[in-house]
Amino acid sequence: MAVYRAAESARHDALFKDPLAERLAGEHGRAIAAVAPRMARNGWWWVTRTILIDRLVAEAVGGGCDRVVNLAAGFDTRPYRLDLPSGIDWIEADTPELIAEKERLLADETPRCRMSSVGVDLADTASRRAFLNDALGGARNALVITEGLILYLDAGQVRGLAQDLHRDEIRSWITDLLSPFIVRHMMRKMPSLDRAPMKFGPAEGVAFFEREDWSVEEVRSIFKEAGRRNRLPFMLLPFGYLPDPNPRKLARIPWSGVVQLAPRASRQAGE
Repeated sequence: MAVYRAAESARHDALFKDPLAERLAGEHGRAIAAVAPRMARNGWWWVTRTILIDRLVAEAVGGGCDRVVNLAAGFDTRPYRLDLPSGIDWIEADTPELIAEKERLLADETPRCRMSSVGVDLADTASRRAFLNDALGGARNALVITEGLILYLDAGQVRGLAQDLHRDEIRSWITDLLSPFIVRHMMRKMPSLDRAPMKFGPAEGVAFFEREDWSVEEVRSIFKEAGRRNRLPFMLLPFGYLPDPNPRKLARIPWSGVVQLAPRASRQAGE
């Protein structure tokens, strides 16, 4: 992802600037990107996902968000590059090894807000719940980001995560979502995913979360946004003109998007 952010940042018409992406990408990241399917090599999908989430984060912060919790943050650099209030708390979670490597690479950089990083196994329910208890303590209007996380979980794990995030402190949850068609396509076209297979692409789309007492606040198609931003590869341009499907009926549709969710008040009130 850092490779694609670096490439986008170098464009004359860049949609965002990430001055740290090239450092984070490294030779290993560039080698991975070099063997990606041809249609994915310019990173259009990941770049578009980035700008959609950037906008939602900015809106949440502007609306009074007092804490951001980024689960499976990877080499994300939003605390360093977004226009954030210095007083907001930004907490990242990922594997201890990745956290250590990122801290080493960015040791001389200063984030724009109060930032901390925690090494935790998010797949372990007890560890995840303990982390959330610590990370959300004292928050009143928290935002959770799971960019690139739930795609690699099975339905049961996503359901457990959705239940764990249904807390009084959390007001918004931003995640990406794929249709089953896209999950199958990605697994066929990217053999490297065999080591970390994509699993979650619910045929019922956002209805999966609604059944867990989450309200759908916004749904944005990555294909449509990439077309509007002049990032969609030529061979995929027809997808940019297709009407938006019903986000609750995605069984046979090539669709991917970014979704913003909010916990239903009835669940928070203990009903």
